[in-house]
Amino acid sequence: MKNAILIILTILCVSCKENQKNISETKELTIAEKIANAHGYEHWKNVSKIEFTFNVDRDSSHSERSWIWEPKNNYVSFLADKDSIVSYSRTKIDSTKINLDKSFINDKFWLLIPFQLVWDKNTTISEPIKTEAPISKTQMNKITLTYPNDGGGYTPGDAYDLYYGDDFLIKEWVFRKGNTENPSLINTFETYQVYNGLKLATEHKMANGMNINFTNIKVTLE
Repeated sequence: MKNAILIILTILCVSCKENQKNISETKELTIAEKIANAHGYEHWKNVSKIEFTFNVDRDSSHSERSWIWEPKNNYVSFLADKDSIVSYSRTKIDSTKINLDKSFINDKFWLLIPFQLVWDKNTTISEPIKTEAPISKTQMNKITLTYPNDGGGYTPGDAYDLYYGDDFLIKEWVFRKGNTENPSLINTFETYQVYNGLKLATEHKMANGMNINFTNIKVTLE
């Protein structure tokens, strides 16, 4: 009889552990994780190198910056022209590389904002709501990403209203410098392309005719 009771207790104990394990494995993802995963974040752990050119076009003017980033060791290379490359480690940035690094962070942010949602610490992400997107005038989901005034990187206190579909892909955003009420910039996220599992918006259009787009994107996996 005692042996039978011990067997039953053992089965119950194992069952409880399995239930706890299943509950842990099915833990609800945060909204940041859902958006990041929709853009292929699960593949990022295998990325050894990402290359891209950040382009700005307005009327007849054009400017561009080309980068190579090795995220595993946080090593950045700026391709100033075909015969000149400036490289540096983001773990050792001196006064001569600050402005260059600011440009890299800006350009990387435009390309990888879905992943920044989970990378950046000490930020505030609001609860999602349904509202009208500013450009398409369609109903979308919206969250607001806000950076702290202290320790907020190169642009502390900034806020971004991100508009995304039910597929969790970002469609538009509103950038508000210093978390001011009025928008500093409004643009689309479109022309999505997949690069070794990463689903990235390669074009951002604005009402003033400016177009920010990415070319020469290459993602290298380990």
